[in-house]
Amino acid sequence: MIRDIREIERIRGAISVGVLSLLFGSPLSAQHDPTTLGTRMLADPKVRATLDAVLEDEPAVLADQVSLCEIPAPPFDEQARAEAYRDHFERLGLENIRIDAVGNVLGERPGREPRPHLVFSAHLDTVFPEGTDVSVAREGRMLRGPGIGDDCRGLAVVLAVARALDRGDIETTGRITFVGTVGEEGLGDLRGVKHLFDNELAGEVDRFVSVDGAGVGLTTSAVGSHRYRVTYRGPGGHSFGAFGLASPIHALGRLIEAVARFNVPQDPKTTFTVGRIGGGTSVNSIASSAWLEVDLRSIGIVALDDLDAWFRRAVGASLDAENRRWGSGGRLQVDIKEVGRRPAGQTLPEDPLVQAAVAVTEALGLPVRLSAGSTDANIPMSLGIPAITVDGGGYGVGAHSEAEAFDSTDSALGTQRAVLLAVGLTEP
Repeated sequence: MIRDIREIERIRGAISVGVLSLLFGSPLSAQHDPTTLGTRMLADPKVRATLDAVLEDEPAVLADQVSLCEIPAPPFDEQARAEAYRDHFERLGLENIRIDAVGNVLGERPGREPRPHLVFSAHLDTVFPEGTDVSVAREGRMLRGPGIGDDCRGLAVVLAVARALDRGDIETTGRITFVGTVGEEGLGDLRGVKHLFDNELAGEVDRFVSVDGAGVGLTTSAVGSHRYRVTYRGPGGHSFGAFGLASPIHALGRLIEAVARFNVPQDPKTTFTVGRIGGGTSVNSIASSAWLEVDLRSIGIVALDDLDAWFRRAVGASLDAENRRWGSGGRLQVDIKEVGRRPAGQTLPEDPLVQAAVAVTEALGLPVRLSAGSTDANIPMSLGIPAITVDGGGYGVGAHSEAEAFDSTDSALGTQRAVLLAVGLTEP
């Protein structure tokens, strides 16, 4: 963390070298040493003024972060926040502003040329159900409220990028589409970004950056997930009078026990969890139905497919075992419903997009950490489109809990990095 003004000034100089290398050195087409270009590039007053303005604008970024966060955006009901985000786009003077068929908010900033086309996005939705108190409390540098980091920070940073480019009068080579997506969290199943690449922007995107959450990390690998709701059904009956009937809840227990015994690889990291269960009528009834929801994940495509096959076999085995246990005592049936599918993928470290992100991060004096995650970037990665997710700066704790908090110490660094990426990634 930066603690004194001398460190800030050192980083400002590094930022200027880095951004000018991006602007004039075409980092996506060749490798460049910023120090060899620094003398000529640091003379550019427009870029230096833009970088200074980014620091000065951070209070406005934090204000946007709070105001957006206090608009509820529960799963599958992001409309109110989407409309507010559209209003922000209009005030920023973006073009072709619209809310698409699934609720994504889009606005465009043209460049000198239509390509390369960069999409810069954050997600509108939260994990919190309707009725959650989403008010934000300020305690010095700390902001406390559900969703304040994930992803109200990303939403505010995306706005800050568009504002900084205008205030700095920066003309990019390619165009940028700014997006607030729906359905990134949970059972939203990435429906917003899936729609972008299937419909709204199909075949038009060259590079994709998602700003998601707090911190300074870079997500370059997409964790794939398969999610299922499994429901067992049977005749049900009285616990004493109908004893001998096969029980959906007992079959559910057999399945959970089988899942708990899965041996999964550590590399690629592969995981499983039964996240929710339900069913039954009363303590003295044999249930007529019972269900569970399971989340299967892996960085590896093959490993995830193998885990999926194991799970499906376990479902069938648990059904057969419960039916055999009770013979003719009422046969159970099972239904497997897919409730989510996120593809795995990766943007390789040697990809120019990742190299540009690393260069910008290093120029800011920040640590480089390439990580894996499940974000909107999963979809373009799976399609072979260069994509990353970047944290939005600051420091976050308690994501996905009502005690979520955001420490704004040095948060401007995340905003600056996003601005530099937006400029650099629109170069050919």
